[in-house]
Amino acid sequence: MPRALFVALALLAAIGFAALGVWQVERRAWKLDLIERVDARLHAAPAPLPDPRQWASIDPRDYEYRRVRVTGIFRHDREALVQALTERGAGAWVLTPLRTPEGVVLVNRGFVPQERRDPATRAAGQSAGQATVTGLMRVSEPRGGFLRTNDPAADRWYSRDVAAIARARGLGSVAPFFIDADAAPNPGGYPVGGLTVIQFRNSHLVYALTWFALAALSGAAAVLALRMRRR
Repeated sequence: MPRALFVALALLAAIGFAALGVWQVERRAWKLDLIERVDARLHAAPAPLPDPRQWASIDPRDYEYRRVRVTGIFRHDREALVQALTERGAGAWVLTPLRTPEGVVLVNRGFVPQERRDPATRAAGQSAGQATVTGLMRVSEPRGGFLRTNDPAADRWYSRDVAAIARARGLGSVAPFFIDADAAPNPGGYPVGGLTVIQFRNSHLVYALTWFALAALSGAAAVLALRMRRR
């Protein structure tokens, strides 16, 4: 390879690696801001649901993991079971429509093990009448689970896809988000709420240092090639 071409490629690589390093620095700043915002929401007092007139245009970044408290009547006959793998083992999330004055909201009431999937095995928890739920607003999961797509026709759910579940259960218009219920115990012990996992990977500093190191090596290779040419 001609030395001039090598120098040019090395400089281009150095610029590219440096740009990737800067991008990772920006991503790190964004991630730290996200962690700070979510932490503030988790420790805030529960708030009412957003105005239903804003539901269609609400930005998930403005509400995810926000603590809310809502009162309504559960439609247990329309619940959907979504495959779950938790610290308690394999089972299902119980997503139940809650009819509120603001509109219908899907509530992830919590986890049930495989032997409790049938509502008859947890009848005490299927209470009628008005219920108050405190929990976290969550973003819908429309793409299915890892390597598994939701199958509404067969009633097989691998992700908490609000719109698809609403269509399958004939709920009509619903909130575009769902609520993860907190750990307040349900009668009979099931479903088990409060199992929301909140964890953000933040390896951006390591990635940034790696890209900047590669940029420095590429730049050093270009400088070394230029010096050899002069000699």
